[in-house]
Amino acid sequence: MPDGELHDQISRLEEQIEELADASERCRKISLISKAFMGGGGLWMVAVVVGAIGFDLTAMIGAIAAVIGGIVVFGSNASTSQQIVAAAKAAEAQRAELIGRLDLRVVEDGISRH
Repeated sequence: MPDGELHDQISRLEEQIEELADASERCRKISLISKAFMGGGGLWMVAVVVGAIGFDLTAMIGAIAAVIGGIVVFGSNASTSQQIVAAAKAAEAQRAELIGRLDLRVVEDGISRH
């Protein structure tokens, strides 16, 4: 395969790796938000149980929904994040393999040696 085609494939893989890194960052943010919902809902329920705040059925249902929703989103997001990480590792390995196939030259003191 000519070096030009290898360079094109490497460039496409680098773009894919960058997109996967962005997706991984979004997953991290979603994970933090879901943890906040779980924690907030849990704190609300504990506050009601210990009597720090009065019981309100609507608020309690909301707190329970926040905890359950946070758990569901966290679990779904965790599996998505694992898939993204696996895809990124595969793309990085493929990129490294393609780079290894390039005919690279060593340059020392401005003189290239083949």
